[in-house]
Amino acid sequence: MPGTDIPVIDIAPLAGSNLAAAKSTGAALCHAFETVGFAYVSGHGISDSIVDAAFMQSEAFFSSPLDEKRSQAINDAHRGYIPLRETQLVDSGLGRSALPNLSESFFVLYDADPDGDGPLHEGFLAGPNQWPPWLPAFESAVRAYMAATETVCRRLLSGFALGLDLPAEGFDQHFAAATTYLRMLHYPPHPEDADADQFGQGPHTDFGAVTLLAQDGAGGLEVRRRDGTWIDALPLPGTFVVNVGDLFPVWTGGRFVSTPHRVINRSGRNRLSMAYFFDPSLDSVVGCLPTCRPPRDSALPEFLNYGEHTEQRLTRNYAFRSNTDSEPES
Repeated sequence: MPGTDIPVIDIAPLAGSNLAAAKSTGAALCHAFETVGFAYVSGHGISDSIVDAAFMQSEAFFSSPLDEKRSQAINDAHRGYIPLRETQLVDSGLGRSALPNLSESFFVLYDADPDGDGPLHEGFLAGPNQWPPWLPAFESAVRAYMAATETVCRRLLSGFALGLDLPAEGFDQHFAAATTYLRMLHYPPHPEDADADQFGQGPHTDFGAVTLLAQDGAGGLEVRRRDGTWIDALPLPGTFVVNVGDLFPVWTGGRFVSTPHRVINRSGRNRLSMAYFFDPSLDSVVGCLPTCRPPRDSALPEFLNYGEHTEQRLTRNYAFRSNTDSEPES
């Protein structure tokens, strides 16, 4: 049974007008992220055609010759291609990974013009996206997918707010100019003779707010329970996998769990996934919410500047961003 320990939550009420139903859904979401730290969400409203079109373009890109993919090499604005075995977690929340990840990826971020005005266009991530010129349908498919996933993430935030006894718009101030990343990933089959420390994606926690993950049918995502054991988060048709990152424990005084997870593709075939990260504006400062109680003797920071936090994590974990001897990350 896919995700035996991971709840499946229908979030359709969050798009409706029934406040009681929306609050009930918000309570279910909060319970999931106070315990497991992961959930499957159904009733999200994203059509199969939008997801399938994005996966089709992802497969076309990763099937392209390496020299074509390298022509879209990741730029200073963190947009573009990272080849196989060229990412390795340094600052993962769980320590340094022993080996580079057995995966390749392509990043698309929010639209940002470095010469533009306003908070969306400022900061160290300002710069152009890259669109593979040999795939004419790539940009439109990816843009449609990102627009749909942003809507779902904003809906999830309203559910979190209601479940935490805040108004539905309780998180809106932090996401006025949201920092959004789509990471398209390809994992080749895991070698039978691979080292025990070899992962498609090394164990880590996400450093932002909300992650919405689409998987193909290969499986391979594993989630660490509170008792330290790892469980499968297998693909469940019609759903996305959702987890929260390291900001939510700060917001909730430790109530929400930023759960470690990893990927090992044992399917014997290629695996594709698309991780959409929905994070606050770069100038957002995160602190414990008024309806939550800061834990005593907690290692959590009292306040966290999201832009500074993100720049630190990206600089430490991606060698192309750093002048140090750190290794790149996934």
